[in-house]
Amino acid sequence: MHGTRILDEADRLMTVCNSCRYCEGLCAVFPAMEMRRAFSDGDLNYLANLCHGCGACYVDCQFSPPHEFDVNVPKTLAVARAESYAAYAWPQALSGAFARNGLVISIIAALSMAAFILGFAALNDRGVLFGVHTGPGAFYRLMPHNAMAALFSAAFLYAILALVMSVRAFWRDIGAPIGNRADGGSIFQAIRDAGELRYLHGGGVGCYNEDDKPTDRRKLYHHLTFSGFLLCFAATSVATLYHYLLGREAPYPWWDLPVLLGTLGGIGLIVGPVGLFTARMRRDPALLDENRYGMDVGFIAMLFLTGVTGMALLLLRETGAMGPLLALHLGAVFALFITMPYGKFVHGIYRFAALVRYAQERRTAA
Repeated sequence: MHGTRILDEADRLMTVCNSCRYCEGLCAVFPAMEMRRAFSDGDLNYLANLCHGCGACYVDCQFSPPHEFDVNVPKTLAVARAESYAAYAWPQALSGAFARNGLVISIIAALSMAAFILGFAALNDRGVLFGVHTGPGAFYRLMPHNAMAALFSAAFLYAILALVMSVRAFWRDIGAPIGNRADGGSIFQAIRDAGELRYLHGGGVGCYNEDDKPTDRRKLYHHLTFSGFLLCFAATSVATLYHYLLGREAPYPWWDLPVLLGTLGGIGLIVGPVGLFTARMRRDPALLDENRYGMDVGFIAMLFLTGVTGMALLLLRETGAMGPLLALHLGAVFALFITMPYGKFVHGIYRFAALVRYAQERRTAA
């Protein structure tokens, strides 16, 4: 018996699949499964996070519903994967609340921070809320730079700490010996596999969505979302260097590097999440973990809101709308930070850790 009902079901399916092995060429899950004869909770969580949810095994399986064996690997591993986020979350006290009410909590956190910033500005000078502010330092008339930096640095550092603690627990539980360090070759292979979304193509034909015709749309939307996130992070990093090393304050001209990076990133954070949400709505329900709708959509919503408010702020920063838009944008960023360790964001990190582990196993078996 395992710790949860879904892990019991995952064990049953992996036992059936280990006897069949028809799908061994589709992705990394089945070769990793074949290296085991019995499955611990950690093994099953490892396989769940190694799965990319392409749906190919469901379509190809001769034992999938309505067969009496009822083999539905994508949905079962999707549920197990979502439960693993809560199982390894740090601190544990927060995991359940986010799992049940992720979208609502994300929206409330974003609006609450926006209201706090607007209230902070109004308390000091109501005129700054809808005033027209231009030139270097215009953003900091709403809230001083030091206060803004302290607030968001604390949220970011908390997110990093929570993610590190969660991944540490996950790495220990999936079978890696305590203190074992991944070798450089395995890390490099995992970077390649993750960067290429290698296993999101069902053995080379693409991802199954609303019908039996595979496409690469989900791969494209994942790339746009991830690239948009990285570009926005790069824009923030460059702006930080500008501020502290060169003494140049935001907002910056249209042609400056932080703005160019942020514009490209904002486009990615609008198009990518919309595509992912649309693809999710169109996918066959048989492949989805519909009970975790809130946190999955909450993360996508915060990415989208960050992109939309950022682009709106860029376009309207020299108008009276700058104050409210800046507050909304910062609220979305704050909500994104504090919810990252408890929702869909961690699946990328757990999946990367699982890919590292898989690369290690392959190198050991070779």
